[in-house]
Amino acid sequence: MRFILTEGCEGERLDQSLAALLGKSRAFVQQIVARGDVLLNGKPAKKSAVLSEGDEIICEFAQPAELLARPENIPLDVRYEDADLLVVNKPQGMVVHPGPGHAEHTLVNALLYHCRGELSGINGVIRPGIVHRIDKDTSGLLVAAKNDFAHAGLARQIAAHSFTREYRAVVHGVLKNPEGIIDAPIGRDPRDRKKMAVTQNGKPARTHYFLAAQYERFAELRLQLETGRTHQIRVHMAQMRHPVAGDPFYGPQPPVKGLNGQCLHAAKIGFAHPRTGEWLEVEAEAPGWYEGFLMKLRGDIIGSK
Repeated sequence: MRFILTEGCEGERLDQSLAALLGKSRAFVQQIVARGDVLLNGKPAKKSAVLSEGDEIICEFAQPAELLARPENIPLDVRYEDADLLVVNKPQGMVVHPGPGHAEHTLVNALLYHCRGELSGINGVIRPGIVHRIDKDTSGLLVAAKNDFAHAGLARQIAAHSFTREYRAVVHGVLKNPEGIIDAPIGRDPRDRKKMAVTQNGKPARTHYFLAAQYERFAELRLQLETGRTHQIRVHMAQMRHPVAGDPFYGPQPPVKGLNGQCLHAAKIGFAHPRTGEWLEVEAEAPGWYEGFLMKLRGDIIGSK
């Protein structure tokens, strides 16, 4: 594939720009760059190369292999569907795609059955159709693509931060400010590679939060993601000393009794349909376990809005 960069790309990193052009993850682009499969102006490229208008990028990579994940007849809560994509309300406890320790019973297995194998292949054999993810124990909405055209269009919106995501969460403590923006880069925790952390050399990450209700020892928030880093809300709230209730990684130990994971729900997503341009917004009410936890808190409510 060959690209000539136009006005507006100046100053971008090669891996960032090429990921958006290909509709693939930055990690995938970095892999093909490391293999020498990407040329910038006729020379082997570096992932951190800064681009200029008129630059020529040539890349070559193999098409995804045949899908390996096995279709499984697992019921799905589908909130929107057409020939290009679908929006699913994922339950808490379901892993999004197969991986170590989770070879079956994932959302991908369910999607392969529901869509009869008609899913985009951009993310390869393990993550067909998956454009973005939410954690196993986070409930709520995510969009899956049925073809590469839709996948690429959605990926470009995520890269441009025009894909909107709103969450509901219950966090520890009493907030000093009813709303704010957390602007703190996120990277691998240098002390524990299984976790993420706010780090000086991490990727830019911005989270907007709004207080929905304040309780004696907890608060409910609405949160909007400007970026989509791994564990972003969980890391940012822990950094503020208001970790998500029930979070086994970033919250106090032992986690809150009665919760089987973080009290976090992806409640709303919005995006332009990649084929029609129509703006779509899909919402999902919080699950019963989340509302049940709120019911326990409402006896000691301080105030809400």
